[in-house]
Amino acid sequence: MDTKSLIAAYYDAFNAGRTDDMLDLLHDEVEHHVNEGQIRRGKALFAEFNAHMTDSYKENLTDIVIFANDAGDRAAAEFVVNGTYLKTDSGLPEAKGQTYRLPAGSFFTIRDGKIARVTTYYNLADWMRQVSQ
Repeated sequence: MDTKSLIAAYYDAFNAGRTDDMLDLLHDEVEHHVNEGQIRRGKALFAEFNAHMTDSYKENLTDIVIFANDAGDRAAAEFVVNGTYLKTDSGLPEAKGQTYRLPAGSFFTIRDGKIARVTTYYNLADWMRQVSQ
């Protein structure tokens, strides 16, 4: 599978709520660099993160555009997160079913045909403003 197809499959699995399928696309030594957080290393920590996110948020990504370098070892994606805040997350405003729409982007490293790094960025202050209204 080429790099753009790999990233597209990752986001297709995300949008379908198939987090186990997302894990299948990851390298065993994946590094997950989250916005405003610590680096999580390995599939087990990525799976824990997904379980937490699924419990607290319902999200669907739209307007996805995927970019890849010629070598196929680096990629990026730009998208819009359309979400609902379901359950209060520690240190964040109280969840009351608020909806939000947030531009975001991710960067990827590809190794051995798998995603070896995911770095995601979004504007946390914008999200806080949207869910605090």
